[in-house]
Amino acid sequence: MAQQILIVDDDPTQRRLMEAVITRLGFRVVQAGGGREALEILGGPAGSDISVVLLDLNMPDVDGHGVLAEIRPQRPTLPVIVLTAQGGIDTVVGAMRSGADDFIVKPASPERVQVSIQNALKLTALTGEVSRLRKTTEGNLGFEDLIGQSSAMAQVVALGQRAAQSNIPILITGESGVGKEVFARAIQGASDRAGKPFVTVNCGALPENLVESILFGHEKGAFTGATDKHRGKFQEANGGTLFLDEIGELRPDMQVKLLRALQEGEIDPVGAKRSIKVDIRLISATNKDLMAMVGTGEFREDLYYRLNVFPMEIPSLRNRKDDIPLLIDHFISRFSVEESKKIIGIDAAALDVLSNYAWPGNIRQLENSVYRAVVLCDGEALSLRDFPQIAQFMDVALPPPEAAILEPRLITPATPAQSSAPLDDVPLRPTTDAGDLMGHIRAVAGDGHLRSLDDMEGEMIRMAIDRYAGHMSEVARRLGIGRSTLYRKVRELGLEPKSDVAG
Repeated sequence: MAQQILIVDDDPTQRRLMEAVITRLGFRVVQAGGGREALEILGGPAGSDISVVLLDLNMPDVDGHGVLAEIRPQRPTLPVIVLTAQGGIDTVVGAMRSGADDFIVKPASPERVQVSIQNALKLTALTGEVSRLRKTTEGNLGFEDLIGQSSAMAQVVALGQRAAQSNIPILITGESGVGKEVFARAIQGASDRAGKPFVTVNCGALPENLVESILFGHEKGAFTGATDKHRGKFQEANGGTLFLDEIGELRPDMQVKLLRALQEGEIDPVGAKRSIKVDIRLISATNKDLMAMVGTGEFREDLYYRLNVFPMEIPSLRNRKDDIPLLIDHFISRFSVEESKKIIGIDAAALDVLSNYAWPGNIRQLENSVYRAVVLCDGEALSLRDFPQIAQFMDVALPPPEAAILEPRLITPATPAQSSAPLDDVPLRPTTDAGDLMGHIRAVAGDGHLRSLDDMEGEMIRMAIDRYAGHMSEVARRLGIGRSTLYRKVRELGLEPKSDVAG
């Protein structure tokens, strides 16, 4: 899904030229003929879809400074790149003081526009990630930080907002990987305990001989190895929220002590002579059916009813498919920054397959799949070839290597090296009707069976090398792959260019 750029300029010719450049880079474009129209777009329902604003300074109705003055209070993190025909130091300083993130002197080269937009998007991604991490650390993560607009998610968020207004115990259920801990943090961030400690305990990972000590603490010398006094998780969470994940894994004897702590509001550290009062908000979570465990005697019935005062179920990802594109965009932005990749989106074919996949591992699986795809991607947009395991499970054939030429992708941004004019002076080897098979690669072998993708890829690369007289930069450009990728494929397929021309 391509990101959306708003071009604000009163000159229609400049808008068309800039639109052509930005569309070529793979972004969607929205145009505004003046500052007033731009403010209406940004303040309207589609304003939240704008990722970057290219803003002309000199306009008759509301100039660039006026637009910046109005949008900065509402959208402080929205990147604004100023366009100006005057590149003087006073103009630049004035634009930056008004809140611009960058400036471009008109007429601008496609390379300059691309670098400026990508830097702005990278800065936005970094700022958002830092903000999210800071909120998580400080206990201020809110429901507005959750990614999702599906009706299923909206219902759960509405319940969470109501639950956050009291200290009622909450039991969050849902499949593994749906984001139960993140949702618990959002509940705290919307409550009066925001900014207070948020302590997480994975009950399934507690060592059996240390469960009581970890939860309730111990005194010095309480047992062999207890060389110092230790505050338990209950005391660490005092005044804040205690999140007990995988509560169904807690062993029966600890269930009894947990029940007493919840009923009395006090704990008994191991080796302590008196109880300690604690003030916590309890949120527990599980991916198991606790009621069924009560029936089999694995979970105490009285503890179940103590925990299950306000039940909430987080929907699985397959039941909130409308959120998949939003999550993919978020993960692409995040991992592209982390891996220093220039990936700006995902093509339509890949997005369609990912949106219809069942995702048994839910958001955690989607996150890891996008991470892997970003690391392996050689282009500027993720394609189906970057998700081979998903494509195999969905029984979808991967596009052959030449598909990037025969069937252009929806998002086809160019790298700076590729954005220049075609190299028309690169010589083509003379061909004959019998020898020129470009565009007619055989898909079926002599025995009637389909040829392998490696064979067809090798033939395509061999043809391109011969066609462009061994000019490897031009071969890579025409095939739509990076030069380093081309050399790697040449080595893997055992091909050697007939003319080793570096150009």
